[in-house]
Amino acid sequence: MRRRLLRLCVAYAFIAAATLVISAQQDQAVTNVLLVTMDGMRWQEVFGGLQSALLTKEDGGIAEAGIAPLKERFDASTAEQRREKLMPFLWGTIAQQGQIFGDASRGSVARLTNGLRFSYPGYNEMLTGSPDPRVDSNDRIWNPNVTVLEWLQTRPGFSGRVAAFASWELLPWILNEPRSGVPSNGGGGPFAQPKTERERLINQYSADLPRYWSESRFDAATGMGALEYLRTRLPRVLYVMLGETDEWAHDRRYDLYLDAAQRNDRFIRNLWEAAQAIPQYANHTALLVTTDHGRGDTGKDWTDHGRKVPAAERIWMAAMGPAFDGILRSGTYPMYAGVNGTEEDVVNLESLFEFGLARLLDGMEVLVTRTAAGRA
Repeated sequence: MRRRLLRLCVAYAFIAAATLVISAQQDQAVTNVLLVTMDGMRWQEVFGGLQSALLTKEDGGIAEAGIAPLKERFDASTAEQRREKLMPFLWGTIAQQGQIFGDASRGSVARLTNGLRFSYPGYNEMLTGSPDPRVDSNDRIWNPNVTVLEWLQTRPGFSGRVAAFASWELLPWILNEPRSGVPSNGGGGPFAQPKTERERLINQYSADLPRYWSESRFDAATGMGALEYLRTRLPRVLYVMLGETDEWAHDRRYDLYLDAAQRNDRFIRNLWEAAQAIPQYANHTALLVTTDHGRGDTGKDWTDHGRKVPAAERIWMAAMGPAFDGILRSGTYPMYAGVNGTEEDVVNLESLFEFGLARLLDGMEVLVTRTAAGRA
């Protein structure tokens, strides 16, 4: 039998989160969404943890003296144990309370469709629901397409309550900040106009970190800014684009790539726990985690992605939130129903987007109506 093929984009995850508003009980309604992406994070590590074949100087950039400490941190006898050591929150909480897709070794295949397999086209596809041949580079070009974040920003109850933070400087172009009005911090200090002493200190912390890459900052500054924004500005939708996994992979530093993945997992846990401690978010928030593209699957090309690396089309996604599992099991939304099986079934992007966009609009309209009525 053919493996089940699922061509996912984050727009569909917003659909599921939005439709919870009309599908769940009143006290379980999702009224907020947290989206986190880990740039270029491979499905192989997400589902299998440390890959021992890359623990070499030639392929993984790891000195002999560094192999044993890395094994102590991340190695184990089974893939399940290794992945839990690498990303304990993803596997101990999100996968247990929600859903995770993209384990190609078990027939759950999630793929990009843009054919380019690098960042700007990948982010455009995930945030709009389809590829665009006009988006064919990582150049600083304002995105001609309306993302789901921009669409939400125009709706009553969401205006001024959608925000995005990134470690990569191109985020404002991807979201077309001048047109969309979505605050899109992707460079410099996390706060363009700091309003508190804490925000000024976070900016200072960011400025004191070394400028290691030309277009990216370390994820620590991005994460601190996003957490503070969540606690003080209370956005309805918050997107956080993390970048170190991609940067360290390009540098062929497998040890630091793994370390970045684990720190990203810790940030996601901190973000979720911070949200659950705030009444607005507690039991009313969906969390989505994914990537913009995959990477090569050999010792030689695991550092790369793009047109010449077919394996880089494979991605993954995880989601959880109130009543999320029940919605997925119900079969009402076919892009999610039973994707972990191995039955013969191919779901294509075009039919899903046509179906899903209607559900996104329907679900968000209900949420917007309730917001306008003073519910949220």
